Amino acid sequence: MEKRSHRFVETHDGFVGFGMDRKSDEEALVYYLQAFSDDALMEAIVPRMTDMEINDLFSRISGLLRKHLSEPEYHRLFLKE
Repeated sequence: MEKRSHRFVETHDGFVGFGMDRKSDEEALVYYLQAFSDDALMEAIVPRMTDMEINDLFSRISGLLRKHLSEPEYHRLFLKE
């Protein structure tokens, strides 16, 4: 059984836009992040990224995880342990 899921991007049939209201912004963010993490897209974009872009993106994601998740949440939700 797979540990990860990306159901929102596959099932969302509403508006995907940013800047209207908090709910739409949250939904757009989830949609973009799930679509962005698609294996085929990652295979295409990561080799084209500069070292600085890779470091910046990794640092931003790591920082958000540290800021908003407790250690147990990090292991359970992100690492899927």
